[in-house]
Amino acid sequence: QVQLVESGGGLVQPGGSLRLSCAVSGRTIATYAMGWFRRAPGQEREFVAAISQSGDTTEYKNLVRGRFTISRDSAKNTVNLQMNALNAEDTAIYYCAAYFGTIPRVSQDPLRYEYWGQGTQVTVSS
Repeated sequence: QVQLVESGGGLVQPGGSLRLSCAVSGRTIATYAMGWFRRAPGQEREFVAAISQSGDTTEYKNLVRGRFTISRDSAKNTVNLQMNALNAEDTAIYYCAAYFGTIPRVSQDPLRYEYWGQGTQVTVSS
């Protein structure tokens, strides 16, 4: 059984930065493609970023490309999301997700993901 636990959320001022982490237990992260999604108040869950099993392929939501960076640390069994230049539109609950294998290498489709964390709140406000 794979378990995902997010951390690193909080309150940050516009223009600030946060680093989210997702700790994976139960299996080695090396066999899973990973993703980050978010759900803003009153909105649908949306894709944010994804990274392939090997770490050599990444995808980003257009609005976060250039501000957010997804990475994985196999030694620590974690996946991280570095978020810079945050603005109010980034306020949401952020979820880490995982699926086994490489087909596809990365996915923006939440239905492809097999495991989900409970989420961590990110609030961008002055």
